[in-house]
Amino acid sequence: MKESIAASKSVSFAMKIVNVYKLLCIEKKEFVLSKKLLKSGTAVGALIREAEHAESKADFLHKMNIALKEANETEYWLLLLSEGDYLNKELYTELGNECNELIRLLARIVKTTKTNLGR
Repeated sequence: MKESIAASKSVSFAMKIVNVYKLLCIEKKEFVLSKKLLKSGTAVGALIREAEHAESKADFLHKMNIALKEANETEYWLLLLSEGDYLNKELYTELGNECNELIRLLARIVKTTKTNLGR
């Protein structure tokens, strides 16, 4: 099966989040917010992967909705890390842009799926 755009973008984003997590732990000695960023930032792709083998369209919609929520949460942790001076402006902007791209993509998938299900 051909990998979806959402799936490939989420893997790339997750790897960047993993690397930022390592950087924050080693260089900034920040362990609390960075762990939350790691969990939500990698959950997006995991949920998209789960949705690929959903049991039904409703299950697909549910998993994509949760992926959207996780992406939104990730955006929040990025903001807090930026405001706390743990992320420089350049890195925050890069990750924020990628996160927003995933949010817009997932929102479109959710909206289209709801329309197709007649909701």
